[in-house]
Amino acid sequence: MSMFNKLPSLFSADMAIDLGTANTLVYVKGKGVVLAEPSVVAYHVKDGVKKVLAVGEDAKLMLGRTPGSIEAIRPMRDGVIADFDTAEEMIKHFIRKVHKRSTFSKPKIIVCVPHGATPVEKRAIRQSVLSAGARRAGLIAEPIAAAIGAGMPITDPTGNMVVDIGGGTTEVAVLSLGDIVYARSVRVGGDRMDEAIINYLRRQQNLLVGESTAERIKTSIGTARMPDDGRGTSMQIRGRDLLNGVPKETEVTQAQIAEALAEPVQQICEAVMTALEATPPDLAADIVDRGVMLTGGGALLGDLDLALREQTGLAVSIANESLNCVALGTGKALEFEKQLRHAIDYDS
Repeated sequence: MSMFNKLPSLFSADMAIDLGTANTLVYVKGKGVVLAEPSVVAYHVKDGVKKVLAVGEDAKLMLGRTPGSIEAIRPMRDGVIADFDTAEEMIKHFIRKVHKRSTFSKPKIIVCVPHGATPVEKRAIRQSVLSAGARRAGLIAEPIAAAIGAGMPITDPTGNMVVDIGGGTTEVAVLSLGDIVYARSVRVGGDRMDEAIINYLRRQQNLLVGESTAERIKTSIGTARMPDDGRGTSMQIRGRDLLNGVPKETEVTQAQIAEALAEPVQQICEAVMTALEATPPDLAADIVDRGVMLTGGGALLGDLDLALREQTGLAVSIANESLNCVALGTGKALEFEKQLRHAIDYDS
């Protein structure tokens, strides 16, 4: 009988999914990260019937550019599922793309969830993964996955602090002995930074830009600190002039973007300070020695590590593959399931 129990795992490629607000990454056991695509689904709507048109990269190009009959949706908001059916379609598509074998086998899937996710949100994610064709669905807390992916020795009896800045949430956690001692999830991330840039340009320059333009500004010249020369580099951007309604091209500088991002950056710094205040003294002493590790796409914002260092006085470092940290950590939890059994939740 035990041989038959093992059969599904022999034929299926078990996988770990980092179901992010901005991007979804899929890790296949024994192969590493095999897919990284935007968490976007485009639908064609005809007579009230929805048909999936594109998922991932192709669908992202349609965001903000669709005619009336096509909808481009981001099913994830703040790290959790906002649109249940669309999320299920997206997960199905990504599983099919990776799992090219016949339907004979169903993979076991581990998904990471924000630490602040409610039981209802966790159930929604588990249900979506099972409906998309998983044999079993396990959940792992995002800060644990991020710390494992960054190569932190979380199973040791010492304090490790990780700050995972994703698209929808920033997770600040102190870990010891393979589990979370203190964690805080704040709903600030890359999306909030994009919004801050859009609002700033609207107020200061009467220019309306879309989400993709705001994201391009953030990744090109975004910075968490005012440039030393008070201006920094600049770039040309295009949008709609709100005063006379025509398209317009203008220049934005790093100093303006630093001003636009001041509020979300401050919220991230405050979350880190709050975590440090709530940390038990012995673990706080370890963090002084080891410093703070930044992971996630938001960690790539220019000078964010310096801004945090100025606020906290601690050494702040950025993980090597910060964009893939959570996916790599979730994948390692799949590879070393026995050692990390306590961190994976199969039945909430």
